Amino acid sequence: MALPTGVYAGRAGPSYETPAEIRMLATLGADAVGMSTVLEVMAAAHAGLAVAGVSCITNRAAGLGGAGSAPARLSHREVLEVGRRSAGALRELLLAFAPEG
Repeated sequence: MALPTGVYAGRAGPSYETPAEIRMLATLGADAVGMSTVLEVMAAAHAGLAVAGVSCITNRAAGLGGAGSAPARLSHREVLEVGRRSAGALRELLLAFAPEG
């Protein structure tokens, strides 16, 4: 399973970022954007917990269509479907990281 690394930008939500916000975050070095992970990690670190973060990227951001194509319309249904399809791979990854037993 490919596990790319990158810079994760945490944003308040719930919302989809606008194309201008995506350009700004890319200029600042972000590879991915999410709404909850950063706040959850901050709370865990404050509680003295060690943290490992894994994110499932469920949709392309606004304005990031393929080369020469119109931007895809953002859809919460797509986010839910990709999350559902990714559940098995996430389970495998978590069990490899922390086996049952």
